[in-house]
Amino acid sequence: MMSSMSLSRMLRAASVCRTMSTATKLTTVEVNDKTGIATVTLSRPPINALNVELLHDLYQSIKEIENNKSRGLILTSSNDKVFSAGLDINEMYRPDKDRARLLWTKLQDVWLALYGCALPTAAAINGHAPAGGCLLATSCEYRVILPQCRIGLNEIQLGLVPPIFCMFNFLNVLPRRVAERALVQGRIFTTEQALQIGLVDAVASSKEKAMEKCSQFIATFGQTNPLARSLTKLKFRGADLQRFESERTKELESFLEFIDHPQMQEDLGIYLEGLKKKNRN
Repeated sequence: MMSSMSLSRMLRAASVCRTMSTATKLTTVEVNDKTGIATVTLSRPPINALNVELLHDLYQSIKEIENNKSRGLILTSSNDKVFSAGLDINEMYRPDKDRARLLWTKLQDVWLALYGCALPTAAAINGHAPAGGCLLATSCEYRVILPQCRIGLNEIQLGLVPPIFCMFNFLNVLPRRVAERALVQGRIFTTEQALQIGLVDAVASSKEKAMEKCSQFIATFGQTNPLARSLTKLKFRGADLQRFESERTKELESFLEFIDHPQMQEDLGIYLEGLKKKNRN
């Protein structure tokens, strides 16, 4: 649920929009006045690593958009290379136990909010999306990715059993056999591979084009009764949401046990030291 990429150049959003909230610092929420579609932008340099604060802001942003009855939600990144690199390693290395518990609880909250969102949701994946980045993207109903990106759930390569919500996401967008193989191998897919297997719905040449495709998808529901649409969506996803709630505590305890294991802590320490050496060079 992590990455070694270090990037800093940021994109500027280009649309006619208004800011819905100024309190959130690690995500921005803007609503296009012409379409009524809200865009949530992940903005935690350099790679949108998911820490407690970013997950908290993202959850609040999703709920804010639902409460303001926008026509749909698009999730994207202010980084032009990374959508999100997944959970922040620093949150898991020698962690404070209470903060580690909060981290996983916040991740669960975000998944519930995004996967169970009443609005049409789309992801404009304008950069790499390993692990937690892929989780966010596949929680949405529609995904557009840029060329030369990589996406996938590689938790098993770190010795971590993928959480149940990772499995729900993959089974919701991929054939069962493909989903199972991808998860047990910890596969990371190229843009072309992701499109071929159906992990993403479309490829766009730029972030702007990806945003357009996402807006077009949401616009297809323009003549659909919003309540009927959302209830139908929740019927499809309801069994997943109910099962998750029944296993939520177990999943949390499994994560805490995993990161508390001495071998895992040793591996994380080696990984972080390797990152420091790379940055120095």
